[in-house]
Amino acid sequence: MHEEVLSRILPSVTKPGRYTGGEWNSIVKDWEASDVRWALAFPDVYDIGMSNLGLAILYDRLNAAEGVLAERVFAPWVDMELAMRGAGLPLFALESRRPLADFDLIGFSLPYEQLYTNVLNMLDLAGLPLPAAERGEGQPLVVAGGGAAFNPEPMAAFVDAFVLGDGEDAVLDITAALRQSRRQGEGREALLRRLASIPGVYVPRLYAVDYDDDGTLARVTPTVPEARLPVRQRIAATLPPPVTRPVVPYVETVHNRAAIEIQRGCGRGCRFCHAGMVYRPVRERPVDEVLRAVDELVANTGFEEIALLSLSSSDYAHIHELVQGL
Repeated sequence: MHEEVLSRILPSVTKPGRYTGGEWNSIVKDWEASDVRWALAFPDVYDIGMSNLGLAILYDRLNAAEGVLAERVFAPWVDMELAMRGAGLPLFALESRRPLADFDLIGFSLPYEQLYTNVLNMLDLAGLPLPAAERGEGQPLVVAGGGAAFNPEPMAAFVDAFVLGDGEDAVLDITAALRQSRRQGEGREALLRRLASIPGVYVPRLYAVDYDDDGTLARVTPTVPEARLPVRQRIAATLPPPVTRPVVPYVETVHNRAAIEIQRGCGRGCRFCHAGMVYRPVRERPVDEVLRAVDELVANTGFEEIALLSLSSSDYAHIHELVQGL
């Protein structure tokens, strides 16, 4: 039924390629053969979300794990949202076109605060309760991470668990915790306590948060033994293997090129720069690894432009050697 509705809607909206899936290098895994199913959600339109390297890294990392499935979902543009609401079509993931409510976990990337309200709209489009406390057994866990998750309190009422810092290993730890919880026959609350024991994971409902009269944060108090304080950010000691087979969109995106992260973090320490402060320390990718990845990216995507990504690529210690090699 959903396929019929979608087929009727798509010709009437702008850029229907945002919603069809099936792109080059997209990964479609067997739903029934996967015991943990992630919906990786970027709360902005496809054109922007598909240019986010963090989403591509998580997509690559999770789908490389045995028995794990990760699919993508983006915020629909206003015309598509109106058509979906009018037809009663719930928000769906691109690869399988299954509703978000069918997944075990929904992982939201939050690079900036302006996307907070889009998260709520996407949950509503998915037919899920907005407050985390109202989502029960059998409904997906909502996990959020990214630069705008370092201050989680504005979204604490709506998110089950926040990942603070680098997420590549944290999502695998969360996956393992879900599997272990299922083997033990545990419910949602017990699973949340398991998640709280993972380094870098903050589960808001396991803490009591008090505010001063002026609305500023006064204190945060753990309410169960598993809840850590402070919750320290995850830091990947070395950069994960580069994504060399990214999904190639059918529609033009804001960064319509292949990308490789040459370093993470920034050593300049500018106090006004949030990213420069929270993504420390600087970790560089070796030149030979970058060069190999560039060759693979060109072969696997057909892109004729490569972006060398970091917070300050001119500070890369071997930038001259890298440019000459390229």
